[in-house]
Amino acid sequence: MCGIVGIVGFTPVNQQIYDALTVLQHRGQDAAGIMTEHEGALYLRKDVGLVRDVFQQRHMLQLKGNIGIGHVRYPTAGCDSSDEAQPFYVNAPYGLCLAHNGNLTNARQLADVLMREDRRHLNTSSDSEVLLNVLASELQRFGTTRASAADIFAAISATFRRIRGGYAVIAMILGHGVIGFRDPHGIRPLVIGKRDTPRGREHMIASESVALDQSGFELLRDVGPGEAVYIDETGRLHTKQCADPVRHTPCIFEYVYFARPDSIIDNISVYKARLRMGELLADKIRRTRPQHDIDVVIPIPDTSRTSAMQVAQILGVKYREGFIKNRYIGRTFIMPGQEQRAKSVRSKLNAIDLEFRGKNVLLVDDSIVRGTTSAQIIEVARDAGAKAVYFASAAPPVRYPNVYGIDMPAASELVAAGRTEDEVARLIGADWLIYQDLADLERAVRHHDSQVSEFDTSCFSGHYVTGDVTPEYLARLQAERSDMAKAQRNTAGAGVSLKVVGGP
Repeated sequence: MCGIVGIVGFTPVNQQIYDALTVLQHRGQDAAGIMTEHEGALYLRKDVGLVRDVFQQRHMLQLKGNIGIGHVRYPTAGCDSSDEAQPFYVNAPYGLCLAHNGNLTNARQLADVLMREDRRHLNTSSDSEVLLNVLASELQRFGTTRASAADIFAAISATFRRIRGGYAVIAMILGHGVIGFRDPHGIRPLVIGKRDTPRGREHMIASESVALDQSGFELLRDVGPGEAVYIDETGRLHTKQCADPVRHTPCIFEYVYFARPDSIIDNISVYKARLRMGELLADKIRRTRPQHDIDVVIPIPDTSRTSAMQVAQILGVKYREGFIKNRYIGRTFIMPGQEQRAKSVRSKLNAIDLEFRGKNVLLVDDSIVRGTTSAQIIEVARDAGAKAVYFASAAPPVRYPNVYGIDMPAASELVAAGRTEDEVARLIGADWLIYQDLADLERAVRHHDSQVSEFDTSCFSGHYVTGDVTPEYLARLQAERSDMAKAQRNTAGAGVSLKVVGGP
């Protein structure tokens, strides 16, 4: 999962992009990058690390221009080094750079075609670089010194015909402006906002609406599935439906875990969706355990707080903050390796003993993915003196790989894969465990004003909405993306590398 942003303004955009990336930091903590354009020149700074660490004052001063794009990344397949930090850049046609959130399911086939037929060199194994070169190839077919809006939309339409998967893309075309587009299923989120200034209307495209809020942009709407938007250098907004929307099926895991609660995605409030998750989870607890002996409900910070409060209220038991979180430790689920995730849990959370000692505690989390974090948190609760530790997940069991840009691809790493609820409870050390039902999760996220009736639920249901995910593809992903495979690639090192100007 990644966070992307693009701005066309009338004053320097470096600080606004930086601010937007800081509020999108939850979407990726592995690397960050900004590229801007000024008087026909491109300026780039990218490196591994958090936004605040990658960009120092000297870097910000070098990022000149009123147009730019930015990216925060966490590692998925083909993203194991600083060379694969985004934005990516190619010099032809015009000068084109791109930031991408998601995953192309046909990236390998596209890479072969690009090198064999389009005669394009790929410097990394990232599908984002593949996507950039597909777009560049389609733009180059027009052979004009300046592309019209119609040319740009035609190139994006041709790109849609070649690529498959879940993706949201923001790209900057030197001398033209910024474009954004979203996959025909609308799996990955993308929004557009405006801000009126004395010099004209400025626009921002971003992964989540909170990025707009940070800089005073007003949310216009979501970019539609299969839609492209083009903001030219004068600030004029052009839009076109470049691919027929198949079925609008946004990723439901955005609402469960990834998105910030203050975001609105596809006209659905993430915060209110999580409130409804808590309500429906509490209803299930009352149905299945009407004689429960829960003394206190404690959330596992931070994403589960909203749901946990509703669980406590409906069950009529106390809600307490039992864990104090170290804000300077990254989100364990999106850390690149199992060993690093496991090591970080104890340093990330500390228990307030008074809230646990002698009590039957219900811990509420947004989801259970690998189970390692859950097991260690339950151990922390027992060490703090809990009499019994119950565990509730606001999401259903994660039993299947995600292939649309979330780093949970290897089924062997998912604690619920092939296991019953009781078996998972024993593995993580809970006295009992309860999951949200998938139908209830969909009910919780669905909203009558959103015009969204279906979701991508592949990691829960095993149903892949793009229709091109085969058992062979999943087996290859497991071989490429497992923690063991990542460790082997890191040991082996990288091949050709491209140095980024700016220095450490």
